[in-house]
Amino acid sequence: MKEPAWAIYLTTTWLLLKIKHMKITGLLTTGLLLSQLIFAQHKLVVQANEKGPAIQPHMYGVFFEDINFGADGGLYAELIKNRSFEFHQPFVGWLPFGEVTVDSMNPCFDRNPNYVHLHEKGLRRGTGLENEGFRGIGFKQNDAYNFSFFARSLDGAAKKFRVELVSSEEHIIGRGEITVEGTEWKKYTTSLTARHTSAKGKFRLILETQGEVDVDHISLFPAQTWMNRENGLRKDLVEALYELNPGVFRFPGGCIIEGNTLDTRYQWKNSVGPVENRPLNENRWNYTFKHRFFPDYYQTYGLGFYEYFLLSEDLGAEPLPVISCGLACQYESTECEEVHDLGPYIQDAVDLIEFANGSVDTKWGKVRADMGHPAPFNLKMLAIGNEQWGEGYVERLIPFMEVLREKHPEIQIIGTSGPGSDGDKFDYLWPKMKELEVDLVDEHYYRSPEWFLENAARYDSYDREGPKVFAGEYASHHKTRNNNVKAAISEAAFMTGLERNADVVHLATYAPLFAHVDAWQWKPDMIWFDNLSVVRTPNYYVQQMYATNNGTHVLPIQENGNNLTGQNELYASASFDKHSNEIIVKVVNASSDMKEIEISLAGLKKSIEGQRVKITSLQSNQEEAINTLEAPNTIIPTQTVTLANKAGFNFRANSNGFYVCRISVRK
Repeated sequence: MKEPAWAIYLTTTWLLLKIKHMKITGLLTTGLLLSQLIFAQHKLVVQANEKGPAIQPHMYGVFFEDINFGADGGLYAELIKNRSFEFHQPFVGWLPFGEVTVDSMNPCFDRNPNYVHLHEKGLRRGTGLENEGFRGIGFKQNDAYNFSFFARSLDGAAKKFRVELVSSEEHIIGRGEITVEGTEWKKYTTSLTARHTSAKGKFRLILETQGEVDVDHISLFPAQTWMNRENGLRKDLVEALYELNPGVFRFPGGCIIEGNTLDTRYQWKNSVGPVENRPLNENRWNYTFKHRFFPDYYQTYGLGFYEYFLLSEDLGAEPLPVISCGLACQYESTECEEVHDLGPYIQDAVDLIEFANGSVDTKWGKVRADMGHPAPFNLKMLAIGNEQWGEGYVERLIPFMEVLREKHPEIQIIGTSGPGSDGDKFDYLWPKMKELEVDLVDEHYYRSPEWFLENAARYDSYDREGPKVFAGEYASHHKTRNNNVKAAISEAAFMTGLERNADVVHLATYAPLFAHVDAWQWKPDMIWFDNLSVVRTPNYYVQQMYATNNGTHVLPIQENGNNLTGQNELYASASFDKHSNEIIVKVVNASSDMKEIEISLAGLKKSIEGQRVKITSLQSNQEEAINTLEAPNTIIPTQTVTLANKAGFNFRANSNGFYVCRISVRK
């Protein structure tokens, strides 16, 4: 407890008189005594020789959903919007000039039949199209961009096209040429280099030769994608994910797997195979309950299940796909597939396992191999449904489980507890999940910072023998809905409870992951970006500090014999890493006061006196401080070192601070 002002005054007066009487005049001594009086001291005891539950190596991860332009216009590096003219309004994203029409006769791709017909009649400007990209196109000076399209010349004669990168000031900053000939569809490519940087440029394609040409699947990618792959991912966004060190990667949603209707649900089979022939799908988030309408928000499926599995492998994360259970989004629709008609949905689940794990001799294993990955992806988990609720979900989950338990008993099945952290839906579903013996139950909570602070002991009383918990979507929602320090620190405090209860909680993923600053529907979000840059939020750094300091076993840590779950606004967890022989102590000071922390490591057989203690901290005196595009490093982790004494070590925990301490205890 913080001392009342009158007590501090009287005691300080006595202390100063005592110092004067003892003729102690050194300013350092006075300051030390005063600091020990004013700042609360806490002695935390870690039982270093009492290894508790194992912590899952993939416990802390990421959840990706195509919301806030997270895929098209974000992680997926394609720069052209509506590249195949398949939006409900085919010219969305495009500004045609000259004689340009949309056709679908004798198409290049049967599942994306639309294409454009250009007829150049010798106009001064030519005939062609401009594309606005996703809230503009970001070009970086001296970077190369790979352009491609499919085309045919109606009379077979050679036709010349000019390709231009255009800045927001209407300056041409990159130029290339392509000649099309022959009456059959053919792919053409060229590379362009941007001479200047422009955050909101556009792309222009011009037919300069008189005649008629059909064009489809107009595409522009940065040459430097993640791993420099074709049909690749935006490099800086994947780097941000890689630096998180995620243990699990949940995809592709979220509400988009449900769809506003069953027809618009995410169907994974449409997202594999040649990228040009993956059919367009309306995005669940093209509008929201807050009536923010995005008529240009579709899924090209260029970022599909193959790319998700490949990204999981790149990140070293366990893939965790989510599939439809036959219920459209219950917030938007009552549409559902009858239980007796769920056969195709269940077969999709079985085939997905084959796509991920099957040999190249199987139907779907061959599809994976033909895409470039003969080896299996080693899928271990599958979520059935997102955050559905009620009897309708349970009666649909049952036939999925019956088939999957028989055909693939090695796959862990994840059910749901509904859309909230408590209430009637939650109370109904948890007993049902236990009854069905699902492996994990997906819990979602978007609550206030106060809720996160008050619920650090949430899992202390959970059934140790029941299904394990997957904290599949969570984020602290400050009243401003900003990714500020207060929200991040409350999440760090709550996560000490996840770690202390690692025998119950096996997975945890913050949500949502990405948000485009010019095209978001929901906040807060872990990573913000524009067309050229990335902002890691304080919440990102909390997740990173957990995922990069994931021990192998829980260690008891207490103050006065009690777990630290909010007493004096202090929270703590501890673990042991058998790989590095280090003890890892996490401490959160969620108060506005500084605290002196003494960590005692009980039960050690070898002295640690003089041993280096590495401390990573995330802290700010301004609880509403945020990182921005203009100041992305306002709140970032810092590194310090202190030395251990015979019993343990000490450090000062500033207000609104999260501290991770590592000390080697090698035998």
